[in-house]
Amino acid sequence: MNSETPSRKTRVLLVDDEELARKILREFLAPHEEIDIVAECANGFEAVKALTELQPDLIFLDVQMPKLNGFEVLELVERRPGVIFTTAYDEYAVRAFEVHAVDYLLKPFSAERLTEALRHAQNLIGREPALPLADLTAAARPQITPLERILIREGTHVHVIPVNKIDYIEAQDDYIAIKSQGKTFLKPVALAELERSLDARRFVRIHRSYIVNLERIAKIELYAKDSRRVVLHDGAQLPVSRAGYSKLQALM
Repeated sequence: MNSETPSRKTRVLLVDDEELARKILREFLAPHEEIDIVAECANGFEAVKALTELQPDLIFLDVQMPKLNGFEVLELVERRPGVIFTTAYDEYAVRAFEVHAVDYLLKPFSAERLTEALRHAQNLIGREPALPLADLTAAARPQITPLERILIREGTHVHVIPVNKIDYIEAQDDYIAIKSQGKTFLKPVALAELERSLDARRFVRIHRSYIVNLERIAKIELYAKDSRRVVLHDGAQLPVSRAGYSKLQALM
């Protein structure tokens, strides 16, 4: 390599809720002069903020963390860096590799194993098109378990909305509007995509533009010839299609 044109350092973010785990990563990365650790995060909220503000090239990311897990962190950032998972759990490994995560380090791992993952990452960074984050998170999340919460990012702030607090969800062009406890939250996702992740016993697509929480329905009424609507406990009124009405009849 020409000494007059030094290569740019790889900017790295460390994310793990255990200080000891981050300390081991620092020690293993110390001999690698090409690495610049730009920040460390102890939870998912810190990680989302750091990823948004610092735009690192590579992230060493734990999966199981309080508040937000590793996959939820990735769901909330627009630009995905190279990702090396560092975790004591192997249940997501196959799905992560299916969407070309850089590597998956199963704790406890050796310095040699980390070096191997780092070499792989440096060969890939900047040479492969970034994969859509939705593909990564969908592939990594267990498909048999309905969503228990929905994450919304506003700048560096993250809203965590338990699904049992949702009144209804409305399609708005390329977004959905989530109505919960008198507030509205926008998320850039298709209504059909979210529908597949919700518990079908609790949430019903009553119209092409609406999904409703069954527990929020006060009554179903006829308001025009062959036209129905649901009235929620808070007074909100939502249109019901014929197909939606059939679904409601089957569940209520």
